[in-house]
Amino acid sequence: MSAVLAVRLLLPPGGEPGDALIVGDIRPSGRAGTSRHGILIPCGSAPSPRSYPVEPGRYVVSASLPSGLVLTESAVAVEDRETPVDFAMTDSPYATHAWQYLMGNIEPGGVYHSPARSPRAESVASRSMVATASRPDGTASGAAVDPTALATWVADSPPARWSFASMLALARTPPGTSVADSIGSGGSRVLPAPLHPGGTVTPLYRFGPDGPLGTPGGPLGERQFLVVEAAGSVRLVTLPLPWGEAEVEVLVNLRQSPTGSAVSVAVRDADVGAGLAYMAQGALDTAARLFTDVEEMLYSRLANPLAAAAGCYVLIGTDHSPGSTRWDPWLERLADGFPWLGDGAILRAVRLLRRARGDPGQVRRGREGLIEAFDRGIPFYTLGLAWLVDGLAAFPEDPACARRLDAARRLSWLVDTREPFLILDLRQRRT
Repeated sequence: MSAVLAVRLLLPPGGEPGDALIVGDIRPSGRAGTSRHGILIPCGSAPSPRSYPVEPGRYVVSASLPSGLVLTESAVAVEDRETPVDFAMTDSPYATHAWQYLMGNIEPGGVYHSPARSPRAESVASRSMVATASRPDGTASGAAVDPTALATWVADSPPARWSFASMLALARTPPGTSVADSIGSGGSRVLPAPLHPGGTVTPLYRFGPDGPLGTPGGPLGERQFLVVEAAGSVRLVTLPLPWGEAEVEVLVNLRQSPTGSAVSVAVRDADVGAGLAYMAQGALDTAARLFTDVEEMLYSRLANPLAAAAGCYVLIGTDHSPGSTRWDPWLERLADGFPWLGDGAILRAVRLLRRARGDPGQVRRGREGLIEAFDRGIPFYTLGLAWLVDGLAAFPEDPACARRLDAARRLSWLVDTREPFLILDLRQRRT
């Protein structure tokens, strides 16, 4: 019998339930031993470890976090024994924020609770929404701001309101204009501040199949948004709802954070939640390890088209075969069956263009698909917007494509490209 390494990652106890899977590797410390690449590591407050048989010897086990950080642990595998390998990420600022901490959207507790001020981030997307502008010497201007966020849930948005033209128009509206009223159909609702320890500075909003947890309501439309306002800044958050029975979290970071974005979205899906963060990083090969593990579940009934779309981004992004694949029919069903999902049309168009190989008919269908995707409205996924821009740019002499390309590019300038789902910076505080 070989030796066994039992691997898991521990999150803070006492937090909200919801395990996850991340990707890692097992490598021998010397020349001899068993290498295992792309292992799946359970994460949670008390997850059951996954066991991996190896030859006896010394090993280095690594865990690749969705944030890009890599954790390592040394282990000695002994014949006929199971050796535990526990990674610890228990330094979340709050137990309620453990999932966001795992995804890399909030800093460790030691940094978060430190009295030292974090340096002002160069990236606008990394800055707090209430961060003041810097003087020429790099110090803060000292202007007083109200560190309070207002979150308005838009439960139902008509298709015309999430067109590219409508979204670009929102960015040009003067201060005082209600973004929620501009994109909603009349059912917008201001959400109460979350009742957790970090609720004032880092409020965390949670949504389920029926809307905000604790205060559900409707009617629910095909597109839901969250408008976050603080000190003159406005972010429009695309909510990936419904996502089956899984919860969706929106974290607003009103302090100057050394990590993460001012607003972050995470899906608490135990199977592919971390895969979305890997995808946003551009680590499609890593994300593929998670999505491939549940591929049949995603596509057999297309019960969760948003998850299926994420899987297709990963599959297309990592597949380089010129011929047909087993998942091409699923892609057709996704594009045709959900007209409110611009991502489905983007994915089909990109797939057609990548397989065209000079075939005029395929190129024409791909070009028509890009136009259809644009006309459906803004996609859910940030990667979808990037692929739409790249696709339209392949037809520079086509007036219909060029006009749409201009609008898509201008919208991309408002997007936090590190987030998996589209978050638009409509009014960045400049003072």
